[in-house]
Amino acid sequence: MGKPTGFKEYPRKAVPYRDPMGRLADYGEIFTQPPEDHLKTQGARCMDCGVPFCQSDNGCPIDNLIPEWNDLVYRGRWREALDRLHKTNNFPEFTGRACPAPCEGACVLGITDPAVTIKNIENAIIDRGFAEGWVKPEPPPSRTGKKVAVIGSGPAGLAAAAQLNKAGHLVTVYERADRIGGLLMYGIPNMKLDKGVVERRVQLLRDEGITFLTNQDVGNKDSENFVDPKQLVADFDAVCLATGATKPNDLPINGRGLDGIYFAMEFLKANTKSLLDSKLEDGQYISAKGKRVIVIGGGDTGTDCIGTSMRHGCASLVNFELLPQPPQERAADNPWPQWPRIYRTDYGHQEVAAKFGADPRTYCVMSKEFVGDENGRVAGIRTVQVEWNKIDGQWKLKELVGTDKFWEADLVLLAMGFKGPEQYATEMLGLEYDPRSNYKAAHGRFTTSVPKVFAAGDCRRGQSLVVWAINEGRGAARAIDEFLMGNSSLPAPGLSLGLAK
Repeated sequence: MGKPTGFKEYPRKAVPYRDPMGRLADYGEIFTQPPEDHLKTQGARCMDCGVPFCQSDNGCPIDNLIPEWNDLVYRGRWREALDRLHKTNNFPEFTGRACPAPCEGACVLGITDPAVTIKNIENAIIDRGFAEGWVKPEPPPSRTGKKVAVIGSGPAGLAAAAQLNKAGHLVTVYERADRIGGLLMYGIPNMKLDKGVVERRVQLLRDEGITFLTNQDVGNKDSENFVDPKQLVADFDAVCLATGATKPNDLPINGRGLDGIYFAMEFLKANTKSLLDSKLEDGQYISAKGKRVIVIGGGDTGTDCIGTSMRHGCASLVNFELLPQPPQERAADNPWPQWPRIYRTDYGHQEVAAKFGADPRTYCVMSKEFVGDENGRVAGIRTVQVEWNKIDGQWKLKELVGTDKFWEADLVLLAMGFKGPEQYATEMLGLEYDPRSNYKAAHGRFTTSVPKVFAAGDCRRGQSLVVWAINEGRGAARAIDEFLMGNSSLPAPGLSLGLAK
């Protein structure tokens, strides 16, 4: 695949982001457009490796045909590359922007050299496909007459809807927010995934025959937009739950009730909604302008809080991480082809360093108490340093005496991950849960304890990646199609590669 000796001749060159100081002035995407020759050269690095681990159980969960479209890009056959990409991925414009690329972590070239820039090439293929007018609605040639309700319009729900529609079923998607897209719309900020990109794909799905209903709060009796889930089960031939894992992990220490402390998604959703509604002119968002901001928790969500705060014009920014700083290279207990747990600098970290002169992250920090002012607003956090030691095979943390510190803060954002789905819709159905409070349903079957009801995505699997949500949505669609029709020609992603989890 690619040029047989390309991996020896050409170094890895990722497509650069826009200049940090320049991009802080807007909410446009951080990405730049690479020239075609750059992409062809990077595609040439894809090895004829025999066993493409990029498609293994450590690599791509949706079985992307990565060596094939790398080779096609190298040869300038872009239309064919797009066709190969769409065979396994309904939404490469989402994964090409927002996926952390486990495929690159499992790339065989990564044993000795930097991996192939798979994510950059994927994104370029789909962007060119839209630019050339190759991506068009493809309604199914016939309809089965079967009706399916999909609850939730994030990547899992959209993937399930797309596949079920291809099978000819009549699909209606219910979304409690005012816009379609779930975390794609309100969980990922515009500079990482432009909302026009999301809306473009949603319109294609509409044109293919899917019905989307917004402001539909399934199961929430306290909402003026209440929809009865029992009625949906009665009215439809099948129901797919794709509600995400939206219950955030909290930090229940003294002072948690002070004003100025928010969950990350409260902050991110309000900002994107205000940006789309009024370009932030309505003031209906949590502003970080002129404030000393502390983000607690790393990961993509923490980085997104950093990038958004920087665009508001915060006065300072610190990012607490409880774990130690990762190593620059793979540790001995983290061999290829596992996901490399190494030190990375993401776009938000770059922006803080460019404006304030240093990376915002500080490691091995445990928050002990929020401190407020006389008006009941947060004024800072008391912390202590910790160290991690492996005892009987388990990592244990120990607080270090004499390391107490007070950090001033006007705004604190909690980005510590999620603990499972909200359950008000499923409680009305009497659904069973697994020990982690997720909807109980086996991967591959996706059937819940309630007849006709299936579950897919983070609500079933737990908090995970966009690409895993697409895997789950596609898999659930196949299971629902089999349930409705007795068999299915839809693909079953991941099952042949031992990915069932």
